[in-house]
Amino acid sequence: MIYILPLHIIFIVTWFAGLFYMVRLFIYHTEAEKKPEPERTILQNQYKIMERNLWYIITWPSAIFTYVLGFTLLYTRYGWDVPAWLLIKLAFVFGLTLYHFQNHIIYRRLAKNKITWTSTQLRLWNELATIFLVAIVFIVTLKDTVSFLWGIIGLLLFGFMLWGAVMIYRKAREKKSKK
Repeated sequence: MIYILPLHIIFIVTWFAGLFYMVRLFIYHTEAEKKPEPERTILQNQYKIMERNLWYIITWPSAIFTYVLGFTLLYTRYGWDVPAWLLIKLAFVFGLTLYHFQNHIIYRRLAKNKITWTSTQLRLWNELATIFLVAIVFIVTLKDTVSFLWGIIGLLLFGFMLWGAVMIYRKAREKKSKK
């Protein structure tokens, strides 16, 4: 039983690593659409291989093991008496799971050469995983020591900062491409 928590943390880390890198691959895959042939096809075919391997070898298994080990910890430590902070954390984990499923939809579309998101939209989408990570880590480490309201305010401010950074980066790229 003492190995469950470290394994749970390891699979959380690999799940997030997979999610972060997957969306980066989506961005590169989408941007390759603007390349001339045959470069476009070569790049997009390579990205499809990388996306498939990352998704099915690392990201999906990590998500599944995170859930199995997490629910094992939940049951062995708390039974049916789950503290409020943990319920809030689980709500964010549920949001992360929805994010994961949306990434699966994007993955399936790109595998069929259907590009429906711009690279800027994907960059903003990528930051949502960062917000989930920050929220979950703060909830788990601080538990009840921080006011929930202040935590939400801080999370919103952090989200706006990330959004601003993506917009500044976008403008810098557009300015550079005009030169």
